[in-house]
Amino acid sequence: QVQLVESGGGLVQAGGSLTLSCAASGNIFRPDIMGWHRQAPGKQRELVARMTNGGSTNYADSVKGRFTISRDNAKNTVYLQMNSLKPEDTAVYYCRYETPNTGRGYWGLGTQVTVSS
Repeated sequence: QVQLVESGGGLVQAGGSLTLSCAASGNIFRPDIMGWHRQAPGKQRELVARMTNGGSTNYADSVKGRFTISRDNAKNTVYLQMNSLKPEDTAVYYCRYETPNTGRGYWGLGTQVTVSS
């Protein structure tokens, strides 16, 4: 099992910034992928950004140039720096931890991000 603890959500005005963090603990194996997904009311959960322990990244087109994912492998922690936030970024943001070699994945409980116009 892997436990994920998220922090950093909140309410921000459009154009503002927030940083999310997610710390993983438990059965950590390499290689792994840590990332963020989000789910807005009435919509499906979607990938926001993810990063391998080797540093490879993927971003949703809607956040490219505004969001930056990073991680500290020694701390098993992933960060999401969100700049130029828009009302359409409002969602619950979920941390995800995956180990491709085992096929296992884990979700955090989610943190609410609300962007007011």
